[in-house]
Amino acid sequence: MAVVSGGTRGIGLAFSRRLVKLGYRVSALYRSDEDGARAAVRELGPGLNAVRVDLSDGDSVVGVANALLAEHGPPAVLVNNAGTNADRPFLQMSHDDWRRVVDTNLSGVFYLTRALAPAMVAAGTDSTIVNVGATTGIRPRRDGANYCASKAGLLQLTKCLALELAPRIRVNCLIPGNTETEELVERFDLNDPDARRAMLDEVPQRRIADPEEIANALEFLVGPNSAYMTGQKLVVDGGQFMW
Repeated sequence: MAVVSGGTRGIGLAFSRRLVKLGYRVSALYRSDEDGARAAVRELGPGLNAVRVDLSDGDSVVGVANALLAEHGPPAVLVNNAGTNADRPFLQMSHDDWRRVVDTNLSGVFYLTRALAPAMVAAGTDSTIVNVGATTGIRPRRDGANYCASKAGLLQLTKCLALELAPRIRVNCLIPGNTETEELVERFDLNDPDARRAMLDEVPQRRIADPEEIANALEFLVGPNSAYMTGQKLVVDGGQFMW
């Protein structure tokens, strides 16, 4: 089994699609988009099970994780992909803006991993965790103190998990650059040619990634070719940020 949070739309759907293709039975977690979840199930059929849960609610996460473990056993792959944003200038950012983003993007990863990892370790077989970060976890931007802090924390959590869950579980952080999803297009108004051109001007490859290209990186991280890789970040951004 594989578990993908935020696995029914955008990059997460590309992850679910790829893992199904690789032969995994995928449990895709989603928060509220029922239409997106139903569409994902129609597309991927019996290979995908859509499960609704609010990752910022630790008790709910534990309940869902226990149900998944009882039905499917410990996952071989866990992809912590779910995330949200609430961009505001820092001086206008509310307590709710802060909590909502950090509770989902960082605490949600803790809740879900803490709920599943003991069974993964006890299974005695090699497994992988991929945390999906963001370039803003390393390089800040305006109006995103909550989002940037959550993704920076995720990088350090990745390293801590890699240390403590070794040798059975490898833990890495996949950091996508700008990727062609509905959310990105809407958020940055990329239907406007000038806005799209301005974004492309920042990318040496002169294009925005296709979600399947990010799924290629996920396939590498969960497969045997990365067997000696843990605690690392893999940046797939067309060269926009060269760290």
